[in-house]
Amino acid sequence: MQEFKFEVCANSVESCLAAQEGGASRVELCAGIPEGGTTPPYGDIVTARKYLTKTKLHVIIRPRGGDFLYNDLEKEIMLQDVENAKHLGADGVVFGCLTADGQVDMPFMQQLMKAADGLSVTFHRAFDVCKEPKVALEQIIELGCDRILTSGQGETAEIGIPLLKELQQQAAGRIILLAGCGVKEHNIARIARETGIREFHFSAREAADSGSFIRDERLGMGGKPDQTTARRVAETIHSLSV
Repeated sequence: MQEFKFEVCANSVESCLAAQEGGASRVELCAGIPEGGTTPPYGDIVTARKYLTKTKLHVIIRPRGGDFLYNDLEKEIMLQDVENAKHLGADGVVFGCLTADGQVDMPFMQQLMKAADGLSVTFHRAFDVCKEPKVALEQIIELGCDRILTSGQGETAEIGIPLLKELQQQAAGRIILLAGCGVKEHNIARIARETGIREFHFSAREAADSGSFIRDERLGMGGKPDQTTARRVAETIHSLSV
């Protein structure tokens, strides 16, 4: 089997540990999954770093949900969050910034890259709303990012297969494409086969049990959020070996 790498989008330290148990190459630790992922709390980063002994720890740097056009205050926060992640021993960081017209924000990205020196850098799915993805690919390569997380600008990576294939060919080994969004046990092999991509991003989450007897579903606080399970991580990885 060709070598593949698997990144799990982890919404908690528990999800990080499940990803490690299931055989993930690395985790992208984030909060705010419903918003597409936001910077996780300091305590989560510290604790995840303590217990992740076999799996790389990457931290998303995103101060809020919504678009990827940031004001000066948000940019200051992002630069500090990169420094925090580095200080706390993260192996990598994940970020992406755009201009108002959907281009890569090169000046600020250069600042972030300087702050992230020594860490692996992934440009996240801000790429999927870039106006000109093939131009953006060249700019991100120029910046020195290690990989791009993308669904090929599709609703899911499976839908985005045509563009993913074109981007993989254009990249020609100069940057890693990390296929993500809707990657599951039943489609990961097809995405790999039809695009040539060798790194995959997925969450492998399931409903989590809660020990609380006090629940009020009307308030939206009726239990624990879905969490990554080692079983689903392992099954997704296994799907590429059969």
